[in-house]
Amino acid sequence: MARTTGGRPTIRDIAREAGVSKASVSYALNDLPGVSDGTRARIRAVAADLGWRPSAAARSLSSDRAGAVGLVLARDVGLLEEEPYYMRLLAGIESVLAREGLGLLLTVVPDAAAAVDVLRAWWAERRVDGVILTDLLVRDPRVELVTELGIPCALRGGIDDRLPSGGHLALTVETDRQPFADVVGHLVEQGHRRIARVSGPREYLHTRRRDIAWQEVTRSAFGEPAPVVPADYTSAGGLAATRELLGRDDPPTAVVYDNDVMAAAVVAERAELGLRVPGEFAVVAGEDSMLCRLASPAISSLRRDVVADGAGIARLLLDVVAGRASTATVAEPREFVVRGSSSRM
Repeated sequence: MARTTGGRPTIRDIAREAGVSKASVSYALNDLPGVSDGTRARIRAVAADLGWRPSAAARSLSSDRAGAVGLVLARDVGLLEEEPYYMRLLAGIESVLAREGLGLLLTVVPDAAAAVDVLRAWWAERRVDGVILTDLLVRDPRVELVTELGIPCALRGGIDDRLPSGGHLALTVETDRQPFADVVGHLVEQGHRRIARVSGPREYLHTRRRDIAWQEVTRSAFGEPAPVVPADYTSAGGLAATRELLGRDDPPTAVVYDNDVMAAAVVAERAELGLRVPGEFAVVAGEDSMLCRLASPAISSLRRDVVADGAGIARLLLDVVAGRASTATVAEPREFVVRGSSSRM
């Protein structure tokens, strides 16, 4: 069967092959009256033989649905090259969307202001049915935008269960006090009294949430909060923060890093830093990944199922898009996994 386009078959191609008008093809393919049952069956058979599929754009106009959800990562591309976290999160999101026949519209921008522009354009152009927001900022213009425009949205990583106004939002809340208590308790058992933490950037809501939990746990253990140095989640940032801590008058003998990349970099460069790991210096990662398991020594870490988290936030968004009540859900706390990097030898 010849195609006028030389590529994707069109209604014109189907009409020519079936020997009917384009209007008849439209009636048959859209289940409208106007053609006999025999003609409808013949047209659909020709369409199947040609490999015709309905246009997603046309479907969205008729159904008021785009068939896709959006995710704008406001992150430095260099970090995405290093950190395995996002690939696992995306795998979880896609595992849900693929089963539902939905697409994921994904882009990476340098900051939240650029993300606002993208989200506004996507919604105006009817390219998404809803969006996922992650890496929330303490003051986040993206949340203000989805609230203003009424965009169905799942917010990932709130500091508590408070939602902005509007029934088109859902929220996941994470807890950090018990995971930090488990880590600090282990380090104390190993004989460490001077501990510190290398955090992520302080503009992130999850960093603020972790800071509060860290202060509570370490004040309870030592009578005052243990020090925190912010970094940027990259290997270079983690090493720089570690050098700053080691240069203090009373340097720590154990450091907790907010992600796996920074912790793995310190273990890999321990000789250059003048550290003996394990033994005199303990390293704990706030995220678990293959980096922690393959390091030598393997790195103690706070483990969570990131793929399951991605699937959960996707299901939460689909509930909002379907008009089910918005809600706040509490994620399972991270589990502390003890490995060689924090054990006395």
